[in-house]
Amino acid sequence: MRIRTTAAAALAVLALTATATACGKEGSPSSSKTPGGDSSSSTAAKLPTYTVKTGVDLAGSKTWDRIKKDGKLVIGVKADQPNLGYQDLGTKKYSGFDIEIAKMIAADLGFDESKIEFKTIQSANRETAISGGQVDYYVGTYTINDERKKSVSFAGPYFVAGQDLLVKKGSAIKSTDDLKGKKVCSATGSTSIQRIKDGGYGAEPVEYDSYSLCVQNLLSGQVDAVTTDDAILKGYAAQDPANLEVVGKPFSEENYGVGLLKDDTVLQKAITNALKNHEDNGDWKKAYDATLGKSGVTAEIPQLES
Repeated sequence: MRIRTTAAAALAVLALTATATACGKEGSPSSSKTPGGDSSSSTAAKLPTYTVKTGVDLAGSKTWDRIKKDGKLVIGVKADQPNLGYQDLGTKKYSGFDIEIAKMIAADLGFDESKIEFKTIQSANRETAISGGQVDYYVGTYTINDERKKSVSFAGPYFVAGQDLLVKKGSAIKSTDDLKGKKVCSATGSTSIQRIKDGGYGAEPVEYDSYSLCVQNLLSGQVDAVTTDDAILKGYAAQDPANLEVVGKPFSEENYGVGLLKDDTVLQKAITNALKNHEDNGDWKKAYDATLGKSGVTAEIPQLES
């Protein structure tokens, strides 16, 4: 059984200002955090540390052959999604739940953080980056679907979200029923923009390379709504609650997976095992609590595909 997590979409409201299934397993916040800073509470949720395995050998994996030659992991991620995949422009460091998932996997493959190179890849370029060997695997709100499986393979899912709408406060748009004739923005290559095109909503789709550009154009009045996973939208709404809000009910189920080279079954199995290990030992919950869970909302671990 897979548990859909609309609530898990509520990103950490307090932390966002820094930007200026095994059914029954839950992640939940253990305390609050000061806006834009570290919590002074000793009980605040903290990111876990990951034990790096030794002697790992993935014979038969083409990706592993490249990894061994390079002596590092190159992991594709997002950079503009607070508490999911976000890069601080000052420190250049990446943070968020997706980043922690990427590091968990890396540790089980035998690589500590010093041997990870995070590479920002836009949604439209994910399949190309994976199949072309620009990244060894990709962790960035990457929905598993049959169309993508034609080009890449997946391990997971490690999280479940749902598509929703972000609008300006006071907008006449309250749900997908109100999208006829409206300009609705999402990222190029995303399942979200495709669903707007194919869903019969009568909307005018508008595409940009990133969701942050969509939000900028929403605030300036060039588009009427932004659509993507609720996990992402609530983060943007929390950054500007006076002007933005998420409306309606989620109208999809998005299973986030780790993208990797198609038919690299050896690496796929290793990543699946890594995800299960860190779900079972509590790292998944700790990582969630210290990122998305700071919103005060719980989430359940979705069941991994075999």
